[in-house]
Order: sequence, then C-alpha cells, then structure tokens
Amino acid sequence: MELTRAVLERVERLNPIVNAFCTVTADVALAAAREAEQAVMKGEVRGPLHGLPFSIKDLHLTKGVRTMSGSSIFEHRVPDVDPPVVRRLKQAGGVMLGKTTTPEFGWKGLGDSPLTGITRNPWNRETTTGGSSAGAGAATAAGLGPIHQGSDGAGSIRIPSGFCGIYGLKPSFGRVPMWPASNNDYASHMGPMTRTVADAALMLSVMAGADEWDRTSLEAAPDDYVGKLNAGIRGLKVAFSPDLNGLPVDDEVASVVRQAVRAFEDLGCVVEEIKPGFADSHDLIRCLWSAHEAGNYAQYLPQWRGRMDPGLVACIEDGLRYSMVDYVEARGQKLAYWDTVRPLFERFDLLLTPTLSVAAFPVGRLNPDHWRQHAWDWIGWASFSYPFNFTGQPAASVPAGFTQAGLPVGLQIVGRRFADLTVLQASAAFEAARPWAQRRPPLD
Repeated sequence: MELTRAVLERVERLNPIVNAFCTVTADVALAAAREAEQAVMKGEVRGPLHGLPFSIKDLHLTKGVRTMSGSSIFEHRVPDVDPPVVRRLKQAGGVMLGKTTTPEFGWKGLGDSPLTGITRNPWNRETTTGGSSAGAGAATAAGLGPIHQGSDGAGSIRIPSGFCGIYGLKPSFGRVPMWPASNNDYASHMGPMTRTVADAALMLSVMAGADEWDRTSLEAAPDDYVGKLNAGIRGLKVAFSPDLNGLPVDDEVASVVRQAVRAFEDLGCVVEEIKPGFADSHDLIRCLWSAHEAGNYAQYLPQWRGRMDPGLVACIEDGLRYSMVDYVEARGQKLAYWDTVRPLFERFDLLLTPTLSVAAFPVGRLNPDHWRQHAWDWIGWASFSYPFNFTGQPAASVPAGFTQAGLPVGLQIVGRRFADLTVLQASAAFEAARPWAQRRPPLD
C-alpha cells in the first residue's frame, strides 16, 4: 500500500512536468494495493508482481479505463475487456497506475499528440522522449513506478529507452501475445521498459507465453529469465556495427557507443567490428510505413483531418499514392530481407549498434535541425531499429553513457531469433560492468 501511495504522490507531483501519464487511475490502484496488502497479511501471495505498480501504454486496451490512442477520434473510448498482457500483469499481483502517453496511433518515434500534448524528457524537458512509447519512457526515467509496458513496431520501445536513458526490450515477435492484432504485417512487439534489466526480466516472465487470443504468439514456453539472468556471456561471439551499412551517426553518439562496446571484450566476449551487408531497406520502410498508416487510418480523414496530427495526415496521404502492386512487391522484399540478415547471425550470437543516430533533440520537431526535414518522415535518425521488426528478432536498448550536454545515449543489443534470454543476459552483464540506475535526471 505504501509503495503505491508513494508512486501516486510522485506522479501527482511530477507528471505535470513530464506529461508521462494521460490517465491516472489512482482510486483503482489504491484499492488494488489495499487488497494486495490484506492478502500478504493473510499469508497469500498473488504472484511475482504482488503489489508492484505498473502502467499500460495508451495504444492498448484496458477494461473500464479509457484508451484514447493519443487521438481525438477515440478520446472517450472505454473498452470492456483486458487483453492478455494486461490480464497477466494483474493476475500476477500487479497494481495498474494508469495509461501512458503515445503519439496519435503510435505513428511516429516522438512524444507528442494533438490530444495529450507534449511528453517531455526528464533529462532535459526541452527535448523529446522519443516514441511511440513516450510516456512509458518518461515515467521510467522519472521514477513514476518501477515497470512499464511498451510496444514496438519500428523502434517504439527502443527509441524512448535510448533517449530517456532506461532499459527497454523488444522481445522476439510473438513472445508476448498482442490483442487486438496490429494491422502492420507482423511488425509489432510488446515488451518491458524499466530502470534495470532485472526488473525487465521479471516483467517479461509474466508477460510472455502463448495465448489463444493471439494466433501468432509463440508456442514455446518462456525461458527462466529471472533465474538464468546472471549466467554471464563469456565466450559469446559479438558483432559490432557502428553504422549498420552507412547510416549517419552524430560523432558524440558514435564515440559513447564505441566506448560502451569495449565492455563486452572485458566480459569475455569475442568482439569483431563488421559491415553487415543487409539489403537496402530505406525505400521499403517508407512504403510499408505510410501504406499501413493509410490502410488503418485514411478512413478518418474526411471527418477528423483538422484534429489529427498534420504529420500523420501527410504520412497517410503518401501511403494512398501506392498501388496494390507496389505494396505486394514491397512485402515480398520484406520477406526476403531475412535472407540478408540471417548469415550474420549464423556467425555471431549478438549484434551491437547504436540505438539511435542522435541524442534527444528539441520537442516540436520531427527531425533535428542538422537533419533533412520532411513533412512526415522521421525514420532517418531511427533507422537502427526497424530492421529487427522486419526480422522479428529480440533487440534491447541499454544506457551506454551521456553526451557532454547530459543527454543519454543508448546501445542496441540484437540477438538471434528467439534468443530473448541471451539478450537479457548480455544486458545484465553490461549493466553490472557499466551500472546506470544510480544516475537519475534532475527532477527533484
């Protein structure tokens, strides 16, 4: 009870500053915490999250709690059912605090929406959190609860984790059941966003596992993420790509990441800097991204255009220009993309890259000042992440260090298919070698 009350008091004090929560369910949370406390007094334990506060991203349905998806279109929607992941977190004893912010329909890797406003980075409130799990990133960094759910269709867990200096894991596709299914061609993953790797392992152990509601969920039972977390990574073969086939990276970010990679040599890994040789996917992601936005949301333009994010409107309009033949050809290229990635992971256990090309930049922008500007295309500075949505591999962002201006820099750790445990173990080993959780943003 005291934990939930303390977190809610912190949310009340700091949320007006960072805008991480769009809906706070304080009364419901306190009632659940009171019940958890009474259960402990009776000698009952509900599960591994007994009494722990958690949040749900506002893209995802929650029974009896409004789910707006960052859009005026659904401002007053109140679902009547919990999806599997929400149900599991509650059944494990978790206490839901409320819903965290997202850009409209999660369409971009930034932290603002026309309905819920700007979500601000706790390390510098004039800079973006990234997105689309914007509120989850800000809440984790600001200490507004220990565990937060995020989702990732092209980087939406790893982008805000990198910008906000927290840990975020995109598990293997299907590891965590998702319902309703995202209509973006098997690109969306759901996972934990936390301050520490141990918290993420605990949260994933509850979230993961097959569910009949999601026919793409993996049949295999989750591994023992908590019990095997600290097994070490000595002897692993690790590839390092500083630019993933020529992506531009700001010098300061590149320097921090390169320094971080050295920790893997100290941990007993065999590290080799490589040129991956992946297929060029720049045009592919832009076709698929805008086509999916158009297919999902163009229906709302006649009535809602004036109240929608102008960047989303521009993205939808670009997507409407593609023909069915264009889309099917692009989908074929996406399916074949794995054949250009697979050879690397036949040689290496892990791939390390920067999480992002840049550190957090000012709010209100789609792109940093020194990058090419566009009506909707924000993907350039976040191009390290979406390839592993195409392939469905597990990928995490770990805090690697800071710029001279005090902004976090993330290191991405990518694993072989289904090797979620290996990514968690590598993340935990790196965290032990280069601890980060003791450094907190200047909010208090």
